[in-house]
This record gives sequence, structure tokens and C-alpha cells, in this order.
Amino acid sequence: MSGMLHSVLNKLILSGDLKVHYTNNRIETYGNGSPPHVVLAFHTKAAERAIALDPELKLGECFMDGEISFPVGDIYSFLQLVFENTGATAAKEPWMRALAKLRKIFRPLQQMNTLSRSSKNVQRHYDLSGDLYDLFLDPDKQYSCAYFETPQSSLAEAQLAKKRHIAAKLQIHPDDKLLDIGCGWGGLGLYFAELLDADVTGVTLSQEQFQIANQRAKAQGLHHQARFLLQDYRQLDQQFDRISSVGMFEHVGVTHYAEFFQQVARLLKPDGSMVLHSIGRSDEPSSTNPFIRKYIFPGGYIPALSEVLPHIEQAGLVITDIEILRLHYAETLKAWRETFMANRDKAKALYDERFCRMWEFYLAGSESAFRWQNMMVFQIQLAHRQQAIPLTRNYIEQEEKRLKKLETRRYKFVAKQPANENTSERLFC
Repeated sequence: MSGMLHSVLNKLILSGDLKVHYTNNRIETYGNGSPPHVVLAFHTKAAERAIALDPELKLGECFMDGEISFPVGDIYSFLQLVFENTGATAAKEPWMRALAKLRKIFRPLQQMNTLSRSSKNVQRHYDLSGDLYDLFLDPDKQYSCAYFETPQSSLAEAQLAKKRHIAAKLQIHPDDKLLDIGCGWGGLGLYFAELLDADVTGVTLSQEQFQIANQRAKAQGLHHQARFLLQDYRQLDQQFDRISSVGMFEHVGVTHYAEFFQQVARLLKPDGSMVLHSIGRSDEPSSTNPFIRKYIFPGGYIPALSEVLPHIEQAGLVITDIEILRLHYAETLKAWRETFMANRDKAKALYDERFCRMWEFYLAGSESAFRWQNMMVFQIQLAHRQQAIPLTRNYIEQEEKRLKKLETRRYKFVAKQPANENTSERLFC
């Protein structure tokens, strides 16, 4: 089977420098010798066969199980070499194209996210130890794409800018009733409550996030105006002035988009507005990466805009603004990956070596998808009425400037500590 893999790599890798150590003691070189320089070693014949037939799933599994290693470079530099040669879409052999079509056919079954199934899917990922997320997230535990206003912005600064950017689009007034669908550990909702005096309700299906978000609200004296519920958004029946949803839509599933936007239309007051922040793909509809679906986000799916917009229209909502964030998530994932690797021994103490390899592949693969493939982030602003939003986009920048002034008055900024000491890199306290 090494012959099949050799044939594929020989056609695929035209630039860069890849050396492969096969199990039959053959060493083959691919590319033109330019950086990056990567050495891939196979330790089992089964890994050679599996990766040749189904690289989308088996590359990650073989790395996770220790059947391949990188004496020179790492999994990230290997993915960089592959994607810089293939562009947005990897060249596929006939059997790989057949696998991709088969996965797309079974996509509706994989994304039947009923109330009970959605809860189980969320728990698989978000109810991992809170200590794990402390090892690579910013102090506010923002687990979604940050907004880098400058290349020099730290992760914490960029996550604060993301909250500010969304708040500016929402035009929040004191005492506005605000719903945060998929509230995470509460950071965005608490920003709305503390800085803008909004009355916030957040919903999550993660027990861990539910507990931590409410603990944070109580510790900050905000529990009377920021409450977080362990509840599915589909079970809510009150109306809100503003709705935000950040990093949750990826878990809805394509078969539930109509249900999602119909519920949003019911929950949003006639003069209200919503900002939906989600990962998207810049090309045609596809299927979830099989490694991500199996090990990281069961039931998840990254949509093309062409799959989303018709359901917004059918729900009777007006699209008032769409913004595409291109490389912001690549930079966010880079920061997460580097911080996780700096704290890898701590993660291994929480779980084991196999888990660390799985998480390293998840972060490296995700960053690669945003940097070299077809992943991006979109922010869609929605309303019932066109008049609910100002005529030009100037109000966003004006509101961000106002919010920055409020932040400097409300928060006490302190000097940052070394970047790999994540828990001490406090932007404000």
C-alpha cells in the first residue's frame, strides 16, 4: 500500500520538502526542497494503507494513536505543506471523491439534532474538564473567533474587541432584554450586563458552562441582571429586544436551520435585532470533516451561506448586514494551539497522551482550514424591520469608540505577563 501512497504524494507535493519513512525501510522525498521541511515516519503498515485510502479521517486517527510521527516538523507544518500545494481543495483520487459523496448523502442523519441528542452532543465537548479550557483560552474563556484589530493584538485584547464589535452592531440600551443563544461560560452576556446595563438571559446545554457562568455572574454582583439557563433555545417562549448567538449555530445542523430561524423570529421583538456569529465555508455545501465529527463536534456542521440565507428569508426576517471575517479565526486558533502546546504536560496530566495528540490535531487542522482552505466566519445581522438598523454602517465604528471609553472607566487594566502563562495574562480585573 506504500506504493499507492507514494503515487498520491508524488502528484500532490510539488513544492516544499517532505521526506517519508515507510515501514519497508524505503525513504522517499517529495517537493522541490523549499521550506517547510517535514519528515513523516510511518510505524505500521496499517497506517500507510488507511491514510492512502481515507486521509480525511485516518490521518488524524493515526496521529492520535501514535502510528505516525514527525522526526522533523510537526502535524501543523505537515498540514501547511499539503494545503499550500493543494490550495483550498485537496486533490482527491476517485475513491476519495466517492467517500466525500457518500458522507454528504448521510449528512442529514448525522445532523438530526433533537433536544436530547443536542444535549448529548454538547456534553461530549463542552463538559470536558474546565481546567483543560483554562490551558489555552483567554482569561474570559471566549471559545470562538476573536477580532484582531491590529496584528499586534493579544488574544485577550482580540476577544474583548470581538465582544465590543458584536455589542456595537446590536445597539444595546440600558434595560434591554437580551438573549444569548449558546452563552458559553458567560463572558459575552456579562459584558452586555456590566458595561451596557442590559437584562441578559443566556442559554447553554453544557452543565459545566451553566455552573461557571452563574458563578461568575454572582461573583461580579450581576446575578440579578444576568442569568444563565441550562435550556435549549427551542424551549424559550418570551420575547427579547436583542439576540446574540456566537459559536453555537455550528451545532444546529443543516436539517434544523428552518426551525432555528423560525424560533428566532418568534423570540425577537418587532423592533429588535440579532447578530449571528458562526463559522461558515466560502465554497459550496459539503459535509463535516469526519475526524471532527467523530472525535470533536458530533452533530456539528459548517454551512455555506447559500444554505443559511433561504431559511432567514422563509422565516420572514430581514438581513440588514453581513460581514465576513477571513483570517481572524486562523489567528485565534494559532494562539490557542501555541498556548496549548506550551501547556501540553498539564493537559496530559488531566487526560493522557492520546487525548493530547487528538487535541493537537484538532487545533492544527482547524487553523489550517481557516488559513489555507475554505473556512471563514460570518456575522449576519437580522431584524423584522429594515428601519430597526441605521441607514449606514458608520454607527458601528462610533459605538465601538464609545464602548472603548466605557471599558477604560469600568475595567482596571494591568500589564500582561508572559504570553504562555495563560491564566495570568489578565487584560482587566
